[in-house]
Amino acid sequence: MGLLSKKDAKLITDPLADNNPITIQVLGICSALAITAELKASIVMALAVLFVLAMGNVVISLLRNIIPPKIRIIVQLIVVAALVIIVDLVLKAYAYELSKTLSVFVGLIITNCIIMGRFEAFALANGPWRSFLDGIGNALGYGIILVIVGFFRELLGSGTLLGFKVLGDSIEKTGVYAYGYENNGFMLLAPMALITLGIIIWVQRSRNEALIEDN
Repeated sequence: MGLLSKKDAKLITDPLADNNPITIQVLGICSALAITAELKASIVMALAVLFVLAMGNVVISLLRNIIPPKIRIIVQLIVVAALVIIVDLVLKAYAYELSKTLSVFVGLIITNCIIMGRFEAFALANGPWRSFLDGIGNALGYGIILVIVGFFRELLGSGTLLGFKVLGDSIEKTGVYAYGYENNGFMLLAPMALITLGIIIWVQRSRNEALIEDN
């Protein structure tokens, strides 16, 4: 018998595609638009949300039977705020420049609709282990979209990935630049993140017609 039952495995696999929190549930859009101009920032934000959502789900699940219903939202905000502070302090200690790039967006994890939504919809009604798996699954689904958008925005906008030049030198005209290629600076602007996300949604729905909503 494997570590995960089929039902538990779906908690991780479903948010990766057919129930993705960004492309299907349309949650967490703001950070997907704001911090994906660089792949590194996208990866770090994805890891931050992974930690906060997985640990937060576990904590809320453990407290679910003793939290008074009238103050459950306040308790949830306190839990997620404490976890976000930990993430922020770790970034400042070990990746200070990146923490300045993400700046306010790390703090805005507190109000990320995905996190509060999973607390309400899942952690308050399930045990710690399943809540942990649900947090991992939804955070990975969120992170995958951020990484994909960040990959194309940095590659086509700057000609780099993780800060390394992969298309050549645009000044010395080496690599693809020798053939007349130019970086698309528009890819670094927030509207292009929305367009890139729209293309991902279109591709996803074209591959799975069951995701197309009836008018």
